[in-house]
Amino acid sequence: MTTDMTKGSTLKNILTFCLPMTAGSLFQQLYNMVDSIIVGQYVGVEAFSAVGLVGSVMFLVIGTAVGMCSGFSIPIAQRFGAEDYKGMRKTLYNAVILAGIIALVLTSVTTVLAGDLLKIMSTPDELFSHAYNYLFVIFLGIPVTIFYNLLCSVLRALGDSKTPLRYLLISSVLNVILDIALIVGFKLGVAGAAIATVASQLIAGLLCLRHMIRNVAVISMEADEKKIDGRLMVNIFTIGMPMAFQFSITAVGSIILQTAVNKLGANSVAAMAAGQKIQNFIAQPMDTLGVTIATFGGQNLGAGRFDRIHKGAREVLAAEVIYAVLIGVFVFFFGDVLAQIFIKKDSEDYLLILENMRHFLRVTCLFYPVLGVLFLFRSLLQGLGFSAVTMLAGCMELVARCVVAFGFISRYGFNAAVFASPIAWAAAALLLSILYGFMIRKAERRLSAKPVPAAAQ
Repeated sequence: MTTDMTKGSTLKNILTFCLPMTAGSLFQQLYNMVDSIIVGQYVGVEAFSAVGLVGSVMFLVIGTAVGMCSGFSIPIAQRFGAEDYKGMRKTLYNAVILAGIIALVLTSVTTVLAGDLLKIMSTPDELFSHAYNYLFVIFLGIPVTIFYNLLCSVLRALGDSKTPLRYLLISSVLNVILDIALIVGFKLGVAGAAIATVASQLIAGLLCLRHMIRNVAVISMEADEKKIDGRLMVNIFTIGMPMAFQFSITAVGSIILQTAVNKLGANSVAAMAAGQKIQNFIAQPMDTLGVTIATFGGQNLGAGRFDRIHKGAREVLAAEVIYAVLIGVFVFFFGDVLAQIFIKKDSEDYLLILENMRHFLRVTCLFYPVLGVLFLFRSLLQGLGFSAVTMLAGCMELVARCVVAFGFISRYGFNAAVFASPIAWAAAALLLSILYGFMIRKAERRLSAKPVPAAAQ
């Protein structure tokens, strides 16, 4: 089922699209947390720390791939909103070919360089083998990750957020079953957790593909639409890769920060990892609101409906801030209770790790409204086709994290590390808030000479 977001109530469009996707994202984060809980409880704190340590590296590669898939879907959403279905199908075909090529290149490079990257990050010796085993399997699964996320991005570009959720729920249950079987039963350690993740994504991707072939008639292609178009592929790349690079820039800052934290020892790594797991989970509704406004903005840009874009942006901004305040209060008082599930109480230095986790959560939760503003303007600008602009915000985040990593962590330790992300969010959100006003006026001028499609009036 596809949804035309250029008609009807803006708030209803946004919520109807967002809620299933939010549920899916929360469930995905939940089974990612189950990975970490099982690893922490059955393999040990060193294995848990190792999985947390590679999070920034995975964000560099996997986040880049996911950002690319989201970017590739933007011209699809725009053509769908403009009711140019033939152009939409040509775009889809070339996006799939381009994604396949990039998947093969990324897999080849990352699997070869995984060990070297961990050494550059000053990975503690006691964590290295766990981190490498987990990372290597995840990198082998990059084609699966791109395959799954591209299909989900296309479905969302067409206004369908329910189908990805349905198959994600199935794969999530399978992921938990495989975690228990491979980690607890077959004693495969962190590699078992990685295998479970890749296998679950593969099944979800295959189910999405079957659904699209059988039920989404608008993507059924004619022979003349299944042709590689160099100019079109360059256009898709031009729109999609800045989003991928934006993820990359942000991830490089996270890697630099993680490298500085690694030098503080395994206990600090464990505390940071547990805190980030909780934060990633509770930030998902804000993130998916951003993804929603990207699709909403892309479709309405194609239809020339700037009035709806402005109204939708105001509504999402209000929702982001209200949620951020409410969840921030909860995390401030109860976040450390949730974080305890990752670490055995009889682990060495348990109390020190717990105190650091509590400090991390209580500082970052104060900045959740800023994070919500960042999600809104970054995603909306991407949906309007200004992906290159969001790279500037990524650069701001990179600079902020580098300043903290190089200038303060060696002097103030873990206390400095917890402020790195909030400072980065604030710098990027301020820049994007300013740029949005300029870029939306540019888009309006660019399309002012074009008639609004009759269907959108």
